[in-house]
Amino acid sequence: MIHVFLLLVYLGVGDDRRQVSNTMYFESIIDCNYFASEVAKRFGSYGSLAGIDPKDRVTAYCVPQHVEKGSVEIY
Repeated sequence: MIHVFLLLVYLGVGDDRRQVSNTMYFESIIDCNYFASEVAKRFGSYGSLAGIDPKDRVTAYCVPQHVEKGSVEIY
């Protein structure tokens, strides 16, 4: 078993929140947090976070996991 960091990505808020990704594993927490930050960015002429429809809001974060070496692709 080895320690890695799993990137979790959710779309929406409240009862409409759903997980859209849980298959990206990283060796480094720094790399994982970088991709979490990039995935959660939104571009457009929203003016503020309040302008983004709640169903389009993204939450992304990394959690430590144990995996069998060779069982998953690790970035």
